[in-house]
Amino acid sequence: MLMGTGFFLSAQDLPSPMQPPRLVNDFANTLTAQEQLTLETKLRTYHDTTSTQLYIITVSDLQGYDVADYAIKVGEKWGIGQQGKNNGALILVKPRIGNQRGEAFIATGYGLEDVIPDALAKRIMEREMVPAFQEGQYFRGFDMATTVMINLASGKFSADGYMGEGGLIMVLPFIIFMILFFVIFFNVRKTKGRSVGHNIPLWVALGMMSGGGRGRSGGFGGFSSGGGSFGGFSGGGGGSFGGGGARGSW
Repeated sequence: MLMGTGFFLSAQDLPSPMQPPRLVNDFANTLTAQEQLTLETKLRTYHDTTSTQLYIITVSDLQGYDVADYAIKVGEKWGIGQQGKNNGALILVKPRIGNQRGEAFIATGYGLEDVIPDALAKRIMEREMVPAFQEGQYFRGFDMATTVMINLASGKFSADGYMGEGGLIMVLPFIIFMILFFVIFFNVRKTKGRSVGHNIPLWVALGMMSGGGRGRSGGFGGFSSGGGSFGGFSGGGGGSFGGGGARGSW
């Protein structure tokens, strides 16, 4: 059972999801529009493939509540994860503002506690997130953390491999594939008489390739970095969290 002042956190004190629903909810404005789009496309691609929901949420104020209580209550209120599977997780961050320290919590739903147990969440926090956040590099911290979470949940490398020194070695093939794809894709300058834009993020390109031919709503045609549109995602239906996760501060 969660203890502390945040135990009595009411739903009225919590933020509501941004509309239209999205996986990246940057209430604290830590990310540029392009960074939000890149992360959103990355997490949406994974969701469309597996139904697992990984949320990034930033807030500028925890209203005096414990960061763990706040994160779990948000996950419950928003129904993060699929109904019946509870395969959702969220990264909640309150950035460092003025003299106030930064705080973060990774909360995992019941359906992900086996693949991302507390010890692994703690290592992700300490290895991927806090060092980047200390430098003000929020995008980098979110990107590295979600990559590890996706690879763990997908079985691309083992928990033992990540916990030990072999974690980076295990993910190197994936990194090499991404680099090769990047080089090949962006060297193709012309497609059907039109120039391929060199500013398209890698995860947007992956999203186009994985979602373009599915013949259903939920592809990436609803994205618009200029207008802030994130179409084709209806939010969560789960929201069952048992208190698992890890915290960090900087």
